Amino acid sequence: QVQLVESGGGLVQAGGSLRLSCAASGRTFSSYAMGWFRQAPGKEREFVAAVSWSGGSTYYADSVKGRFTISRDNAVNTVYLRMDSLKPEDTAVYYCAAKLWGNTGAELTAASRYNYWGQGTQVTVSS
Repeated sequence: QVQLVESGGGLVQAGGSLRLSCAASGRTFSSYAMGWFRQAPGKEREFVAAVSWSGGSTYYADSVKGRFTISRDNAVNTVYLRMDSLKPEDTAVYYCAAKLWGNTGAELTAASRYNYWGQGTQVTVSS
């Protein structure tokens, strides 16, 4: 069992930055690929970014490529999402998720492939 707790969301002006954190419980964090998804009101949950279990591969949605950076620190069981040059269309609830031994882009861009989810953190970007 893995429990995920997101933090770092908030209100920011367009062009600003935020760093989201997702702290995971358990001793096997390094065995899990980690992903970030988001869901805006009235829209489906969408993939944002993911990092493989080894940390060797990262994946990004086209809409955030070049602006967002995902990273992981296995020493503190935490995955981060650095978000720069934020836009109003980035406004959403952001969720982190964990997938055991996840590695490929096909696995990690699909929400249905993840084993565990956090409760989400709200990010609001004002224009």
